[in-house]
Amino acid sequence: MTQRGIAGPVCNLKFVTLLVALSSELLFLGAGVQLQDNGYNGLLIAINPQVPENQNLISNIKEMITEASFYLFNATKRRVFFRDIKILIPATWKANNYSKIKQESYEKANVIVTDWHGAHGDDPYTLQYRGCGKGGKYIHFTPNFLLNDNLTAGYGSRALSSTGRVFVHEWAHLRWGVFDEYNNDKPFYINGRNQIKVTRCSSDITGIFVCEKGPCPQENCIISKLFKEGCTFIYNSTQNATASIMFMQSLSSVVEFCNASTHNQEAPNLQNRMCSLRSAWDVITDSADFHHSFPMNGTELPPPPTFSLVQAGDKVVCLVLDVSSKMAEADRLLLLQQAAEFYLMQIVEIHTFVGIASFDSKGEVRAQLHQINSNDDRKLLVSYLPTTVSAKTEVSICSGLKKGFEVVEKLNGKAYGTVMVLVTSGDDKLIGNCLPTVLSSGSTIHSIALGSSAAPNLEELSRLTGGLKFFVPDISNSNSMIDAFSRISSGTGDVFQQRIQLESTGENVKPHHQLKNTVTVDSTVGNDTIFLVTWQTSGPPEIMLFDPDGRKYYTDNFITNLTFRTASLWIPGTAKPGHWTYTLNNTHHSLQALKVAVTSRASNSAVPPATVEAFVERDSLHFPQPVMIYANVRQGFYPILNATVTATVEPETGDPVTLRLLDDGAGNIQMNAPRKSVGRNGEEQKWGFSRVSSGGSFSVLGVPAGPHPDIFPPCKIIDLEAVNVEEELTLSWTAPGEDFDQGQATSYEIRMSKSLENIQDDFNNAILVNTSKRNPQQAGIREIFTFSPQISTNGPEHQPNGETHESHRIYVAIRAMDRNSLKSAISNIAQASLFTPPNSDPVPARDYLILKGVLTAMGLIGIICLIIVVTHHTLNRKKRADKKENGTKLL
Repeated sequence: MTQRGIAGPVCNLKFVTLLVALSSELLFLGAGVQLQDNGYNGLLIAINPQVPENQNLISNIKEMITEASFYLFNATKRRVFFRDIKILIPATWKANNYSKIKQESYEKANVIVTDWHGAHGDDPYTLQYRGCGKGGKYIHFTPNFLLNDNLTAGYGSRALSSTGRVFVHEWAHLRWGVFDEYNNDKPFYINGRNQIKVTRCSSDITGIFVCEKGPCPQENCIISKLFKEGCTFIYNSTQNATASIMFMQSLSSVVEFCNASTHNQEAPNLQNRMCSLRSAWDVITDSADFHHSFPMNGTELPPPPTFSLVQAGDKVVCLVLDVSSKMAEADRLLLLQQAAEFYLMQIVEIHTFVGIASFDSKGEVRAQLHQINSNDDRKLLVSYLPTTVSAKTEVSICSGLKKGFEVVEKLNGKAYGTVMVLVTSGDDKLIGNCLPTVLSSGSTIHSIALGSSAAPNLEELSRLTGGLKFFVPDISNSNSMIDAFSRISSGTGDVFQQRIQLESTGENVKPHHQLKNTVTVDSTVGNDTIFLVTWQTSGPPEIMLFDPDGRKYYTDNFITNLTFRTASLWIPGTAKPGHWTYTLNNTHHSLQALKVAVTSRASNSAVPPATVEAFVERDSLHFPQPVMIYANVRQGFYPILNATVTATVEPETGDPVTLRLLDDGAGNIQMNAPRKSVGRNGEEQKWGFSRVSSGGSFSVLGVPAGPHPDIFPPCKIIDLEAVNVEEELTLSWTAPGEDFDQGQATSYEIRMSKSLENIQDDFNNAILVNTSKRNPQQAGIREIFTFSPQISTNGPEHQPNGETHESHRIYVAIRAMDRNSLKSAISNIAQASLFTPPNSDPVPARDYLILKGVLTAMGLIGIICLIIVVTHHTLNRKKRADKKENGTKLL
């Protein structure tokens, strides 16, 4: 990468997803929310267009947020509440009492309301993809959860109040990056005193152990160190504990988050694992929200939230295209023509109003709004695309946007809810002059910058309006321009109507050589499938396409545009699932770039297609901050695990960089995602799938011009687990890399202690485990290490609180080092018991008292029943004896 003035290098990010092994287990801080004067403004809740119209849903959302606001205010010690809420109503709903949207869209929502597309319950959840203290992507509710009192009743004593409490629980995930304090997979654990404990926070929450047939002592739930199936712990409905909202907010007494005095550090839950044993309240109070807000004075509650109901009107798009002389360089105009034609003919949805404006130093309207109702409408709009560039080198982006606003405002008098697709290669230092106009317009600006000379402040237009931003490098075989246009959709959230990109590839092909490849069409897509071929010089290549059954398509079957050098083939009906093979033969006399893009739509309105969403954690960083790259691969809302995901980063200069993205625990990723899914159908498992998505652009500031020293350590290990078998301890974890999750670390440092606090606070002085014979593997590979923990050689270990006792609980942590001795952060702390607790060990004190009372009562009842039975039996015998004696006398 090279320096780009003060802006630094800009990179384009493209994701290619190819499924190689479909598992039966399936797998963003919301924009726009601002905290002002203790109140959150701009919270956006969006209802998916697939949800049937139901006014009760709106009413219940309002009541949930209102209740949540008061509950949140008290839980945060009078710190924050919800003030201004927007609910995005689907365009499919017919009621007309809604305001028109400005820059709101489904894809920008903090909370989404949509069905699961599968029978897996209606539990709310928050998609978290980053580490502790970092916000999530969105909160997900199903309509059924919000409408069905029988479902919400399970979250508390009253339906409406319980949903408000649930919302606060999820809001803490989304806004502050805290994690759940329960663990359904590990509901019990053994503490440092060899006592059975319930995974809970706080430990003051009471209840009783229950076996298959009723209450039981906890030792009945243990078989050779394992908890017996069918055993559980039932929490008392009446509690005195006030914490914690991240554990069980449905309990009426729970009104706060666990803090340093109530947090249970030993519990094997995600909060302890991800946040290094810190309490939820500690993480929350360390957030930016709490750094800039203070408790409100007085005793009054805040005002209830205000709600705005907004709805999208007609879809209106204007292409604002640069035609300055800069566009003549590096085939930029040709790339624009090819991508814009592709967008107009294939991507933009039917019934959308589309206009075109162009600009150099001045703006010009090329096409007034046309509504797309047929293929002829699309072709007409393509005819208005620019075919030449001007002689002027100066560009005025503001002049182009001004003409774009003129075009879109002719429909309804305002630009509210409209979209501008701004494409430029020029540097315009006067963009700031029209920022106020852009912000007040209510339009969303998607920007596409071509080449390194494009305005570095161009992306500010997109950032401030919630638009996407892309960078297209001057690389002849790059398909980035088409990928960018393919990524721009209506933003309605209706995945069944959106076009999905299956393929994007390009090569510089020598004369009489071929570009040959295969693209997979899986069973979830196939409708309206388009193969697009583009080339660089005059005359199309020789094209051959084979479907999975061997049917052949040739160049003559494609619709060719010689002016824009494109050829497209539409597959009628539903494309055959399987591998489609294409061959492009360069018949030209010189080397040229040949490229292919394939798109399709969902094949079944009841089965959501597999999708990939690509993004970076931050789009502007300063060296040496690392660039965190993510891909969300899913079908509907179910994550797809074990897919091969590749990110291609295209810098301004130099060769593209390819990275393998992992979903196996490396790189500090821990998803708080939906529950696991059942297996997929056989056909999809057979063929797999392929997807492509542009991740937009990002810039890195202050990168040194020359070589720089190694400053990136291995990433933190967050999935360390410990299991003891007889006298040995087996550790497992995912190998980190040399630099974060890339490459191969050099060595491991494993330490252990009998004291959780010792290993947490003083890792360097904990007992060192000999790992001299253990060399790290490549990043992403599962590591297994077994050793004999000789830890009790000097008697009981000193406890930080002054107490001493013989502990057979062991705590282990690990960190990795690279070849330059850079060390990772210390891992999560794993724990294990070195022997099975005897059955005579006491039950936890509070649980024991409750259990003892229950068992004593049962015992008394049993004794009374026994007395009754014995007495009854004795009396019966006596009566029979008396009768017999009387009978004898009579005889």
